[in-house]
Amino acid sequence: MTELNKLAKINTRKNKRVGRGYGSGKGGHTSGRGQKGQKARGKIGLTFEGTKIKKSLLKRLPLSRGKGKFKPAGAKKIIINLKYLNLFKKDEIVNLESLQKKGILGKAGQILGVKILGDGELKVALKVALPCSKGAVAKIKKAGGEILNLKDK
Repeated sequence: MTELNKLAKINTRKNKRVGRGYGSGKGGHTSGRGQKGQKARGKIGLTFEGTKIKKSLLKRLPLSRGKGKFKPAGAKKIIINLKYLNLFKKDEIVNLESLQKKGILGKAGQILGVKILGDGELKVALKVALPCSKGAVAKIKKAGGEILNLKDK
């Protein structure tokens, strides 16, 4: 038979089950919610501000109309111009990883995405596996490069 002083110590207690009667360990009548009032009776909404006199937060925010109403404002792609791609060697593949290795792009590029625009001249024939503008596509092909299909990546 095991002795009581050799049993393993247990420091954890069971959680009190609020609102489940007197035997639950946390009151029976008010269950830790105090006496009366709104907080004792039910849940208060996140947007509740407590009074009718001041304008609510939602009413104070500017009204935005139209289709893009629920879209996040800051989620735009990072723009890279063609002139920065002259760092690459001939027939190199340009993608997110290679842009990061060359130091053109930070870690945010993988989250937001990248688009190549046609500003500047491209002097090297490259294989580009990123979304490009029409002007950038024309300049890449003129330099002897090609646009890889994004689905084949």
